[in-house]
Amino acid sequence: MKTFDPILWADATPAGCPFPQSESLGRLKFLGRVTDYAVGDTWYPSWATDGNLYSPWTDGEFKEENPMSCDSWMRTGEPLRFTKDDKLPFPKYPHQSFTGQAVMIGDDPLQLRLVNLGLTEGKTSQHYPGRYPCGSLVHNGVWYYGTYALGPDGWVDSPDGRAYNWPVLGGFLGFRISRDFGKTWDESPHTPEVPLFPEPAEPLGPVRIGSPHFVDFGQNMEHSQDGKAYLVAHGTTRKSPPARFAHNSWITGDQVYLLRVTPSPEAINDISSWEFFSGHDVDGTPIWSRRFEDIRPILEWEDHMGCVTATWVPGLQKYLMCVTNGRMTNLEMDSYFLESESLTGPWKIVTYLRDFGVQAYFLNFPSKFLAPDGRKMWLCYSGNFAIRELGDRFRDNPPGSKYGLVMQEVEWT
Repeated sequence: MKTFDPILWADATPAGCPFPQSESLGRLKFLGRVTDYAVGDTWYPSWATDGNLYSPWTDGEFKEENPMSCDSWMRTGEPLRFTKDDKLPFPKYPHQSFTGQAVMIGDDPLQLRLVNLGLTEGKTSQHYPGRYPCGSLVHNGVWYYGTYALGPDGWVDSPDGRAYNWPVLGGFLGFRISRDFGKTWDESPHTPEVPLFPEPAEPLGPVRIGSPHFVDFGQNMEHSQDGKAYLVAHGTTRKSPPARFAHNSWITGDQVYLLRVTPSPEAINDISSWEFFSGHDVDGTPIWSRRFEDIRPILEWEDHMGCVTATWVPGLQKYLMCVTNGRMTNLEMDSYFLESESLTGPWKIVTYLRDFGVQAYFLNFPSKFLAPDGRKMWLCYSGNFAIRELGDRFRDNPPGSKYGLVMQEVEWT
């Protein structure tokens, strides 16, 4: 554990924000207690009936129990260098992709026992040589572990004349399934060439459901009123590069989408089992459709959206949503929080954290660590993977925002 003097983070909501201001929640205060588990990133904990949290992880080393290294994008040659004028397909470039799974044991975020449960290799493709974890849920003893495609692997010349690593968001590849808490797995039937949902329409084209995350309804989805699992996902419909570089990446997008399913091993990888939020009728009632082409965003803010998660907070009787605006994808990043009494909205912005981390990503509020009144909680994220690119601008702000599994104690004012 590390400690520091509490920090009340200044709100930096940009002019032109399309969301109204929350009247019930204010700025976020970092209370000065933070963990620093030296492991990989991509932590999305799911609270199971046995009391443990189960989560994916990747891109790093596991230095607690059962140490192991993992990379969702294992390079077997030199990365490509290309510009927007290069033609597809890119030269053949072999890759391997491994993602990890782990269990987080304990009731104190500062003293968790992390146990690595091993690695799983996933299929990749020429255009999408990376494969990364996203939505993860343990429900009734079954673990559903989602992955998405990412590519290409290379350096892109951006409008400012610099070269950036821009991994483009690919299709959602469905769910691996484990019935023994991660000891053995049934692989998803979906691949980068045949994703669960019919996108992208062409290689490296825009996607809306590329990196979905399960809404956290508490232990074993206890607060899901209809028994359905809901997912939020960031994406875009814009094909050509707009003003913002990397508008369709693992950490940047223009919209947030909502979808749901009654979870079972038979239904989870069958598109006909899914329903997609498709707007509201004239009376304001949410519309749900089984036709993917009917999908509509629940939120939209061009050039300001990105990776998204949501948690139901019983003490507040509200959903809290975390959004990261990844900006240039490997420099400073912004994060902000929204609240709503309904997943379909309306959503209100609570506070906007400029240069949070200074490069924090994959934010979520694990439901296991919510205070009864909903005001105090623990913010889970990873940070500052691109220390070399950040150079002299790098600092862990707030303190403890290192690469790995970070848990920050926070309170809403």
